[in-house]
Amino acid sequence: MKPPVIRKRADFLAANRGLRIARPGFVLLARPNGGLGKRYGITVTKKVGNAVVRNRMKRRFRELLWDALPDEGLPDHDHILIGRDGGIERDFAQLRTELSAALARAAQGKGDKPFRPRKPRK
Repeated sequence: MKPPVIRKRADFLAANRGLRIARPGFVLLARPNGGLGKRYGITVTKKVGNAVVRNRMKRRFRELLWDALPDEGLPDHDHILIGRDGGIERDFAQLRTELSAALARAAQGKGDKPFRPRKPRK
């Protein structure tokens, strides 16, 4: 069975306050969702490429998540994949390995350091 999709902007913004695990092809965000099961969302910004490239990346991410989340996903968590520039050229098997490693890190509660913008110089 395929996990449900996150569609509300508020859920995407809430996931931003959870764990963040960066990989060369994507960034994984994981956050507890209060008993709503394993859900997923995908976002790819216009920085990545034109519509054809972004849609191809989203299709690849969707297949990755459908395959990985039932077994490796965190229970009762929202999982968000944010596409990066390097994601479209990466080998599918390599993306699958990176996603497994990122989900394992999230299960251990080990996220990357939070991003803090630098203060502008005066």
